Amino acid sequence: MKFQDYQNDAKETAHYPRRLNNLEYPTLGLAGEAGEVANIVKKIQRDFGGEITDEIRAKLKDELGDVLWYISACADELGLTLAEIAEFNVEKLAKRHNRAT
Repeated sequence: MKFQDYQNDAKETAHYPRRLNNLEYPTLGLAGEAGEVANIVKKIQRDFGGEITDEIRAKLKDELGDVLWYISACADELGLTLAEIAEFNVEKLAKRHNRAT
């Protein structure tokens, strides 16, 4: 799936308070979902001795999908595309990597 296809499909499921610019709602959702990912990873260490089982991998896949949805919603609110965010990030990381070498 391409980023633009995902972003278009995800936008169709965005049912949250739509004020003129409601960046707050998806940002808070993103923080909550990222916290859920972190909590699962914490439990991997605490309860499973660091082993990632198929069940845990499936839970992380689910939660990371929710993270992606909220990133997409934040991008929509800012008038950005996931593709341009990804491209910018890769360029930034490449510059950082070049400075470190």
